Amino acid sequence: MERRFARLAPGTPLPPGAALPPDSGMCLSVFLVLHSPADPHRVLMGRIDPAAAWWEVGGVDPNRLERIGPKWMLPSRQLIFFEGPDEAARVICREQLGSELPSVSGPRVFSDPSERPGSGARDPHWDIHFVYDGRWPTATAPTHPAWKELAFVPVGATPRSEIARGQGDVLELVGLRPAL
Repeated sequence: MERRFARLAPGTPLPPGAALPPDSGMCLSVFLVLHSPADPHRVLMGRIDPAAAWWEVGGVDPNRLERIGPKWMLPSRQLIFFEGPDEAARVICREQLGSELPSVSGPRVFSDPSERPGSGARDPHWDIHFVYDGRWPTATAPTHPAWKELAFVPVGATPRSEIARGQGDVLELVGLRPAL
């Protein structure tokens, strides 16, 4: 494959080997993988409330809300321009869980290209994941109005089809494999 460096500067002449974002787009996202203190194979996930302000707290547009439907999702969102991943992790915890960020490790950074069916783009979509891993401080899952339900989900017993697209990939990247 041709080597193309990610230099994201519109209007700047590109040197040989540099390229703009992939044809199918690129996302920089932060994910919180918060384990139950009683069972490290259970992870805090939620079923979103589509009536909540997901455009504000998660950058989720109505089409994506519909695609996610009742599937499980990690507390997560894309970075806001000029925001660092550490700040995003703190904001996600406040805005999606109503809490301060517990002690976490990370971020672990993963590069995850994927084909978008029917996109017709010559490049795959490119996701850069900043993943924070830790334990929720209590055995009880929090509640928050952005979610219909928040629970410690047993990842290995939960079919991938019940986890929102991309979220199962992130769980696998940190060593937690959803059921088939």
